Amino acid sequence: MMRALWSAASGMKAEQTAVDNIANNIANVNTLGYKEQTAQFKTLLYQTLQAQTTTANGTNKPSSAQVGLGTRVASINASYTQGAQLESDNPMACCINGSGFFAVTGPDGNTYYTRAGDFIWATSSDEGQLVLTDPNGNPILDRQGQRFFLPAEVSSNNVMVGETGSIQYRNADGTYTDTGQTIALYQFPNTTGLEKTANNLLAATISSGEAIAEWEGNNTIIPSTIAQGYIEGSNVNIADEMVSLIVSQRAYESNSKAITTSDSMLQTANELKR
Repeated sequence: MMRALWSAASGMKAEQTAVDNIANNIANVNTLGYKEQTAQFKTLLYQTLQAQTTTANGTNKPSSAQVGLGTRVASINASYTQGAQLESDNPMACCINGSGFFAVTGPDGNTYYTRAGDFIWATSSDEGQLVLTDPNGNPILDRQGQRFFLPAEVSSNNVMVGETGSIQYRNADGTYTDTGQTIALYQFPNTTGLEKTANNLLAATISSGEAIAEWEGNNTIIPSTIAQGYIEGSNVNIADEMVSLIVSQRAYESNSKAITTSDSMLQTANELKR
């Protein structure tokens, strides 16, 4: 009965984590480029109740007798499926169609990756710089790892982004000038290994592998394309999340009931001597 108490308690802890994760998915249903996460579980240690053999001559049993000691959260994996392509009023909004990631410079100076393509030109006295529309204004990087710059007299409404990420701007006479810079897109051998940080940024890890530049012609990946004037929404499905929430809540209640039942059995056993 004590095993049941601790096993059920581990189940309650695991389901609480699952509910926390579902709540985070629902909270980010309107977060640009957000990818839903799913909690995965694994069993804990097993206790052997009977030895492998029961006869004097050592005849093997057809099966063993083991009881599990509960569960725990094994991992929380993100699903990097394509989110909805939403039309945007921002002329510099860029939506990735494919498995690529934008590269940005974080507040600490390191390179991070993101699927959120809501960009703006942050203007200064003599030029504009392409950045994310977040409080930090993280700069977007080109294929050479450099920041984008645009003459201050050029309006963002006249900037064109090609499917490959090349940037041009329209002159007053209707001609186009190529800036010579292209938005960099990267992929990873294992996207679930990316480390999530704040502000929709992802960091490469040993598990994710090193970033693979799409433009270098790697035959193992399919290059992505960019759609200007659109933004990628989250891939969270509210209906699925609500069903998962109900399932996790019922599992939590069942584990709680197991603890109550074990407590009643212990109380009954303690009263046998009376």
